[in-house]
Amino acid sequence: MAIQVRDRRLLAVLDRNETLTQLAGDFQFTEGPIWHPAEKHLTFSDIPANRMFRWSEGEGLALFREPSNMTNGNTYDKEGRILSCEHATSRVTRTEHDGAITVLASHYEGKELNSPNDIVVRNDGTVWFTDPTYGRRDGTGLVREPELDFRGVYRIDPANANALTLLAKDFEMPNGLAFTPDQRSLYVADTPRMHVRKFAIDANGALTGGDVFAESTGAGPGAPDGLKTDSAGHVFCAGPGGVHIYHPSDGTCLGVIETPAFCANFTWGGDDLRTFFLTSSTGLYRMRVKVPGLALFET
Repeated sequence: MAIQVRDRRLLAVLDRNETLTQLAGDFQFTEGPIWHPAEKHLTFSDIPANRMFRWSEGEGLALFREPSNMTNGNTYDKEGRILSCEHATSRVTRTEHDGAITVLASHYEGKELNSPNDIVVRNDGTVWFTDPTYGRRDGTGLVREPELDFRGVYRIDPANANALTLLAKDFEMPNGLAFTPDQRSLYVADTPRMHVRKFAIDANGALTGGDVFAESTGAGPGAPDGLKTDSAGHVFCAGPGGVHIYHPSDGTCLGVIETPAFCANFTWGGDDLRTFFLTSSTGLYRMRVKVPGLALFET
């Protein structure tokens, strides 16, 4: 697949001659890749297969968890524990260092969450996640009617008995989310509306603003889904044909990393955080980039 250049500023981020290398295949629909900066491995989900896998350079691919409760998005907290969004149970969970599972969130005001989807952790330890209804559909979850009449973005405060706060709910289907490198703003992808919004975060952790930052355009399978920023603030978001890269100052789409199938998510890894891993439907891929990503926690 090729690098599609829409703006020459992309060349500071990617080598236009770089290509994807497939690391593993024969999955059903991959999601939620996370890199462990100390142990040097990548963990990711295969939602319909109800499994999670782990890949490393030395060991290759291995089964990490089965069943996974149809886990979608994953991240690490500041202590290096895996946080996961479970579609089949509508829960946000934490895997403790001894393997035990702690439930961080499952209900809002007495009603079951829709299906937590993607998840990030702020430097203050709070956990932020999106809650569309994709996990209540056949193939990506368990078919059931939602109890909530909206799709929101939430914050969990582990320091306050895992208090759950609804931050915004004016989405059709909130999906990927990511902080700016300074953590003063939050990007949220709204998949059916084909755009990414940007919110300011105030001193109390509330969201303000929410204007459209970028529209997702182009041909090929895909829509705004997984969303992350690199260390320079470039915004990477799944979209038609692959992964779209936006300039942080003006939201211009600089170009697209074309993928062989719907690419739902991605992350950075390797010793220098310049290896870009992509979960693209039935395959796991990687390529090299010029700008490092951001480590999910410090070792």
